[in-house]
Amino acid sequence: MIVRISTEGQYKLDSSHLDKLNELDNRIVNVVAIGDEKQFEQLYSEMVSLVRQQGKPVKYEELLESQIILPPPDITIEDAKELFKGSGLIPD
Repeated sequence: MIVRISTEGQYKLDSSHLDKLNELDNRIVNVVAIGDEKQFEQLYSEMVSLVRQQGKPVKYEELLESQIILPPPDITIEDAKELFKGSGLIPD
């Protein structure tokens, strides 16, 4: 699957990592709902790191449709409130 990290680029990520991404996404939805900024920053950093470490960067010249689009790594919890709600970024 193709995952885009906004402001950074795209990564080819094996779909075997989807469950972990979804787990992090659901946990982030919960911590955003209660306003736990420290926990949000930790979990979102873990999500971005997973994509960076397990994914293979897609060359900028190569244009592929992203199945998952993550916000920029420096997103604030206030901005995250608009994105991480309901089922989050990753559909179940």
